[in-house]
Amino acid sequence: QVQMVESGGGLVQAGGSLNLSCAASGRMSTRLGMGWFRQAPGQEHEFVASYSGTGDNLYYGDFVKGRFTISRDNAKNTVYLQMNNLKPEDTAVYTCGASRDSEAMGVPFVYWGQGTQVTVSS
Repeated sequence: QVQMVESGGGLVQAGGSLNLSCAASGRMSTRLGMGWFRQAPGQEHEFVASYSGTGDNLYYGDFVKGRFTISRDNAKNTVYLQMNNLKPEDTAVYTCGASRDSEAMGVPFVYWGQGTQVTVSS
C-alpha cells in the first residue's frame, strides 16, 4: 500500500504564490507517476499537473498556462507544485495522487492523499 501526504496549502492573496508538496511512502516497485488534481466547491475534479516516474514526461492542465510548475525529488518520493500568480478561481482542494506504475497520463491514479485547501482572496 502507498500513502500520500500533502502539505503547503493555505490562504494567499491574488497574485501570490504557494508551493505544495506531496510525499509518497510505502511499498513501491518503481517510481510512480504522480500528480495533482483539484476540486472547487460545486465543480468537477480537475487535472492540474502530473510527472512520470521516469522523469521523462510532464503534463499540465489547459488552464495552467505557465503559472504552475510541477517538479519531483525521486530520492524523497516527493512531487511539488509551485503555483504563481494565483487567482481567486484557483481556490480549491488540491489532492495528490499516484498511479500504479511510472505513467502519469492516460492511466488511473489509484493512490490519493487527503487533500490540502488552497484559498486565494481577491
